[in-house]
Amino acid sequence: MHKVMFIVVFGALAVASVLNYGEAQTVHAVGDTIGWIVPPGGAAVYSNWTSADTFKVGDILVFNFITGRHDVLEVAKDSFDACTTDNAIGTSLTDGPAHVTLNSTGDHYYICTFGTHCKLGQKLAVTASGGNGGPPAGANPPSPAGGPSSSNSSPPGGSTQSHSSATAVHVGLALTMASIAITVLHLYWFWLTYL
Repeated sequence: MHKVMFIVVFGALAVASVLNYGEAQTVHAVGDTIGWIVPPGGAAVYSNWTSADTFKVGDILVFNFITGRHDVLEVAKDSFDACTTDNAIGTSLTDGPAHVTLNSTGDHYYICTFGTHCKLGQKLAVTASGGNGGPPAGANPPSPAGGPSSSNSSPPGGSTQSHSSATAVHVGLALTMASIAITVLHLYWFWLTYL
């Protein structure tokens, strides 16, 4: 009986660790090294950047910009196309770097509202898939500030490096492996002591 309980407990802990690792969010530094600026190549710069990556519900977009020179505002598609703030979703994020969590599947549109920045290409369209079990499209849960889920504080670990997803994956894997190792040692001790 004790051996069966040992196997069940160990198996449940191992499965829980693997599932927790699979739900890790990815932090995306918008524009990689250029950050959130009026791009020298126009809107194609950000379009090319998004096409080189995948985005899931729960991922975090980091808009690296200098406070007072740029901002970030989520808007509806027609406002994105016209570079207007008529259909804003939430309020403008004015302190850089700004962090935005993709909280629903579907298309998300962001612009800079300073001067003609948007018309010069400082706008971003991102499509989020439902990889992390988030709410369906159109089911944006309200954030505490009444806007998109965002903050201007650093994400866990403070990393805003370009495509820091590899770092997040390695840290997540290391924590998962350490958790499994500690669990195995505790169970081995339990086995020796009580069985």
